[in-house]
Amino acid sequence: MTQAPAFDTHQFVKTLVEGGFTEGQAEVLAAAQAAVLERNPAPGREIERIRLEAEIQKIETDLLEWVLGALLIVQTAFVVALVLLS
Repeated sequence: MTQAPAFDTHQFVKTLVEGGFTEGQAEVLAAAQAAVLERNPAPGREIERIRLEAEIQKIETDLLEWVLGALLIVQTAFVVALVLLS
């Protein structure tokens, strides 16, 4: 899995100041955002985990369908053999 890119607090502050925030407000927001990202450094990892779980579930479903289909064919062949032998 890929690691999330580092949070650029300087660029974040610069963008907020350009958008009309005071430098003090922007720094407080940058610190708060950095703290949130520090607690949950890679929300993308969670998304990747969910995607992989969904892919595994699909493979399991496909495999189950294949096995049940094969069993149906074997059962049909067995019944046909029994009918022909009787």
